[in-house]
Amino acid sequence: MGSKRKITNWLERNWVTPAYPGWLLGFMTVFFFGAATNTMAGWLYVISGMGLALLLAAAILPGRSLRPLQVRRYPITPVSVGSRLTFELEIENQSKKSCPLFQIYDRLPTELGDASESIDVIGPGQVYHWKYSRITKRRGIYHWSGVRLRSASPLGLFWCSRDRQVPATAIVYPTVLPLTACPIVDSIEVDQGPEIYSCFRLDQATEGITRTLRPYRIGDPTRLIHWRSSARYGDLRVRELEVAIGGQEVVICLDSAFSWDHADFETAVSVAASLYFYARRAQLNVRLWTASDGLVEGNWGVLSVLAGVMAGQSNSTIDRPDVPLIWITQNSDSIMSLSPQSRWLLWPLPAPQNHGARSGLGMQYGSDAIAPCPGVRINPAEPLVPQLQAKNN
Repeated sequence: MGSKRKITNWLERNWVTPAYPGWLLGFMTVFFFGAATNTMAGWLYVISGMGLALLLAAAILPGRSLRPLQVRRYPITPVSVGSRLTFELEIENQSKKSCPLFQIYDRLPTELGDASESIDVIGPGQVYHWKYSRITKRRGIYHWSGVRLRSASPLGLFWCSRDRQVPATAIVYPTVLPLTACPIVDSIEVDQGPEIYSCFRLDQATEGITRTLRPYRIGDPTRLIHWRSSARYGDLRVRELEVAIGGQEVVICLDSAFSWDHADFETAVSVAASLYFYARRAQLNVRLWTASDGLVEGNWGVLSVLAGVMAGQSNSTIDRPDVPLIWITQNSDSIMSLSPQSRWLLWPLPAPQNHGARSGLGMQYGSDAIAPCPGVRINPAEPLVPQLQAKNN
């Protein structure tokens, strides 16, 4: 069945495949032709000839009707998990004739689901605007090649599909938890060195040196819109500010080289993003480190790295930075090499043979027998935000 389906799809994409009426008409044409050869009746030859001509026309016309259609895609705005990811496409009829009755399929990755639209007709020179959205359920960076146009017009006897290459990339950021306090970040002693200017705007900043103007993104504070420049460019422009922050560097490290449990790693990615933005709000000079991408800074750069990071990925040329760290891991052995100024978050290893082992682990903040620095043991069975906001016991 699988090989038959592949052959059918290949024929439809490169030529045509018969629909049910096409199979029926083809059978009747063969039947009348066979009867004509047996009886030598001229009218049977005429009927079979008309059926054959109709089949040939029905096989040629669908491909011709799709040929003048061109597809353009709008850029896809990144969103966070749980938000709506919006897709917009334009289908333009570049011919002088109408293009009736066809379908368009956006060939989305499996994680984003299916998307299709049936279009009655696009007039000559007209553009059809297709907009739809999907609720995102998991973070990631998704790539796909384009769309597929499918038609059996005008006779409905043969299906014809043609691909249009409109490459797309959709970025789904991890969830950022609403932390109002985070002792594991606040407890790191940050030296009060000379102030430096960050090249990246804090979301809560209302004043500072304007570094540059950039196009407005969904979620940007309206107070940062530069109205005069927006009027000049014809679209909204937002100020990026340089904000003075402390001189000591703090690095949030996600131990992506370790082979995590999948569910725990997804939670850890969300925690890494939450700690980063909490530190930014506290005006710390903070950066993110992963074993595959190294050090990254800036809100959008950090979110993009966390959207695509996977457990078990590492780069042998990237070393762990030698500064105070917040080490996020599921490998307890890796904590031994941390400096006394660092902190850690540890997820327990899954124990399939003893499901009670995971729920029996509580949170411990403070000194730990196996670690040279304090940290927090995460209990997957407990709510995450209270564990991150709990003070030292």
